[in-house]
Amino acid sequence: MIHKRGVFLFVASLAGVFKFKELPEKYGPFVQYKASIENKTIKSDDEVAILEIKGTESLHVLFLDSYTDFKQIEEELKTADAKINHSSKQVLEGYL
Repeated sequence: MIHKRGVFLFVASLAGVFKFKELPEKYGPFVQYKASIENKTIKSDDEVAILEIKGTESLHVLFLDSYTDFKQIEEELKTADAKINHSSKQVLEGYL
């Protein structure tokens, strides 16, 4: 965890970017849950990023076609008190 102005931020690290049809089975329930929250129909060629939240058992799912720039992802992570690490940010920026 990172302490910043009284707020604890968790560090999010990229576990991988997958086409939905190639998504490892262990991530399936997390992706389905996020899709239900967003009322999203997932297509087999949708790109999905999986972030691991360090220091927790949590994962964060990103449907990459839902974002036009990286600031939107940062804002979403901020609501989860998380911040993405630099190398993961660089990789994801290449997909947007």
